[in-house]
Amino acid sequence: MLRLCVLLTLLLTPPALAETQVPKSQAEVSLSFVPVVKQAAPAVVNIYARIIHQGRRSPFQGDPFFEHFFKGFGDPRPRIENSLGSGVILTDDGIVVSNYHVVGMASEIRVISQDGREYDAEVLLGDQESDLAILRLKDASDLPYLELRNSDEVEVGELVLAIGNPFGVGQTVSSGIVSGLARSGTATGNSRGYFIQTDAPINPGNSGGALVDISGHLIGINTSILSRSGGSNGIGFAIPSALVAQFLDQMRDGRESFQRPWAGATGQPVTSDVADGLGLERPGGLILSQLHRQSPFREAGFEAGDIIAAVDGYTVNTPAEMIYRMSVAGIGKESLVTRIRDGQSEEIAVALMAAPETPDRGTITTGRKSPVPELVLSTINPAVIAEYNLPLMSEGAIVEDPGPVGARLGMRRGDVIAEVNGRPILNSDMAATLMRKARDYLRLDVMRGSRRLSLRYKL
Repeated sequence: MLRLCVLLTLLLTPPALAETQVPKSQAEVSLSFVPVVKQAAPAVVNIYARIIHQGRRSPFQGDPFFEHFFKGFGDPRPRIENSLGSGVILTDDGIVVSNYHVVGMASEIRVISQDGREYDAEVLLGDQESDLAILRLKDASDLPYLELRNSDEVEVGELVLAIGNPFGVGQTVSSGIVSGLARSGTATGNSRGYFIQTDAPINPGNSGGALVDISGHLIGINTSILSRSGGSNGIGFAIPSALVAQFLDQMRDGRESFQRPWAGATGQPVTSDVADGLGLERPGGLILSQLHRQSPFREAGFEAGDIIAAVDGYTVNTPAEMIYRMSVAGIGKESLVTRIRDGQSEEIAVALMAAPETPDRGTITTGRKSPVPELVLSTINPAVIAEYNLPLMSEGAIVEDPGPVGARLGMRRGDVIAEVNGRPILNSDMAATLMRKARDYLRLDVMRGSRRLSLRYKL
């Protein structure tokens, strides 16, 4: 009778529903997780990284008078910091993905596999903003690895496993579900972007570990938690595997730093208030407020006030989501962007390109005749704007290195010199020339973040 009931249940259950059924008992959960763990766990490694922090440069270095009296000031011994994390093997010849904050600044990296084998590793490609890094294990072969699943297919409610090395206690596995998608701007640290949210416990040391689905495929790289105490509160974030795939592509192309497409545009989410003001039926999308003159969106016909509703068919509501979708597509490709203008929707192809180096940076170092010698300046262009996260319409010259005198006068790396003695600056050469010609006094109008400072020096 029992067999007959089981047979009838299988016959009457639609195929699609049968494939996505949730286990109904602890026994079924155990039986379903064991083979997944056996398949996935060997491809997750422990990473031990050593980071050497050099002593800060003395502001009196090079000064003919003060250098002698402050010899050794600001030049302490290097400080060594040990970092602990996890990584995921992606190819049988030892290509591993981890978090940038685990290995990105490391001088020594040691990787230990689940079966105890140890390897030295080197970073091939890293990106602090995405918090991802690709490593190569030296002299590795025939390693177990995980296959990537397209994270765009992941749905809220799916069963997932988080595998890593929390607190350095050794490899552990925790289970949960996907509790949210398209989480942008919610992770901690330097990473900004687009995340998968899970309630699978993630703790310090899990960073760089695997988030796998019930089939043992990699859907994300665990990167951070949302916690007041430092322990897991059931809100963890993973970087989607679709972005990991793009990192792999760029690594294979020989790039050492990650290039993300440049939008050359700024905007804000279309909230309920904004939607009411624009006469829209519902909130959603991103309204453009500024476009750089070299922006690929401007080239494609977009204007300030246009609404971007989707990129490649996926809804976007924040700038981070839009850049993520463009990053997944990759440099040199095109994305179909859904534009809403005057209530009409239209799909427009936008070329995906790196931030242009036009005009040329023209990096120069001021000479001894300058009132601020050894000051390194570059002309601001779209690539500089993206690198330093400057306001989109920034112009002038940026301080790459203030030098010993500039540092003593209060200048910092990343300062934008907008004017010298009241004259607007167009490029680095103009800034250096006007500074050299200054007499009696030197006044620099500097943009530091959102603040405008006026630095005045008597010569």
